[in-house]
Amino acid sequence: MRKIRQWGFEIGAVLFTIVVFWIPFYFILVNSGKDAKESSLLTMSWASNSQYWENIKTVVVARDFMLVRAFINSTVLTVASIAILIVLCAMAGYVLQRRTGKLSPLFNFLILAGLIIPPAIVPTIWVMDGLGLFKTLIGLILIEVALGFPFAVLLYKGFMSGIPREVDEAAVIDGAGGIRLFFGIILPLLQPVTATIIVLSSVTIFNDFTNPLYFLPGSDNVTVQLTLYNFQSQYVTQYNLLFTNILLITIPPLLLFIIFNKRIVAGMTAGSVKG
Repeated sequence: MRKIRQWGFEIGAVLFTIVVFWIPFYFILVNSGKDAKESSLLTMSWASNSQYWENIKTVVVARDFMLVRAFINSTVLTVASIAILIVLCAMAGYVLQRRTGKLSPLFNFLILAGLIIPPAIVPTIWVMDGLGLFKTLIGLILIEVALGFPFAVLLYKGFMSGIPREVDEAAVIDGAGGIRLFFGIILPLLQPVTATIIVLSSVTIFNDFTNPLYFLPGSDNVTVQLTLYNFQSQYVTQYNLLFTNILLITIPPLLLFIIFNKRIVAGMTAGSVKG
């Protein structure tokens, strides 16, 4: 009976995945190879005359190669945000796990509050404008770091509890200072959870739509998700080019997720078990 339930759960999970993820992806794939007239029908059938390459060329050169600029901006945004997240969150998780005091509950509450309380758009824009960071890539990087900080800190803190304190003590006895102790000994031991944060945060930041829309307006600052506006309007929507654009910006995070899928699961489970 238990095996039947287990098989039923697994089959249900597979069917749910197919319905939620693969059917929409198939819909995008077949319609991105059609012409404008055929794609406007929004059917699930394959194109009678496939023109994938023509649609890709049109999407890439549209509006003076805006998609190329968008890929560059999104790559810089993702790489810089992930690098800052790893260093800051690993440090914060290490301190919160190793040092406990009267203020520790307050810090833990603030981190949890960061996961619960939604960001306020207008006050954030007012603060960024006062600091001269509004409409700048640096400002958006700081926004992404702030939004990803609570989740990454909790992962690092949970994983850090599985590293014995004797490691710290042995390093101190050998003459290692605080910087050398963290970057030379502790940070390399955090590779499983670091890989998890890199993959999850990269997909989230690369696919972010609302934050670049609010905090980084302008055609020169466009990111990949905002290029979807190129082929849709109030009156006319070029569905074949729109779906081609979606397909192109979906491939990088999809490949990243498929390649590092095992690392994601390993990092999440290791942090939970050791915590």
